[in-house]
Amino acid sequence: MTTVTSPPVLVIDDDAAVRRTMAKFLDISGFEVVEADNGQVALTYLQDGGKASVIVLDLRMPVMDGWAFRKAQRLDPMLSEIPVIVLSGADTDRFGELDAAATFEKPASFQTIIKCVRRLTAHVQ
Repeated sequence: MTTVTSPPVLVIDDDAAVRRTMAKFLDISGFEVVEADNGQVALTYLQDGGKASVIVLDLRMPVMDGWAFRKAQRLDPMLSEIPVIVLSGADTDRFGELDAAATFEKPASFQTIIKCVRRLTAHVQ
């Protein structure tokens, strides 16, 4: 069986337990994962040449929240095409403003999120 390796999934969440659990489920499902505890760490990673096939993004975080990260990402032509899955328990009424590939309200089923990641990475090589 040939495995096509796509860039890692970037999980951005300030809650270490959520981040670790998401990373564990993604890893078990065959995805490489990069973790960031806020938007600034993630943005620096990407701007320094780090890769991501999909971004799983929380909204409420210290330093740089998901709103500011998404704004910066959309303004950067090198990063704007990376699909974003929003996973947040806050501001759910404003999800539409983020122009995300998918949105999930916490708590969400990890299996549902994994299916979404699979769908979004199917075309990435």
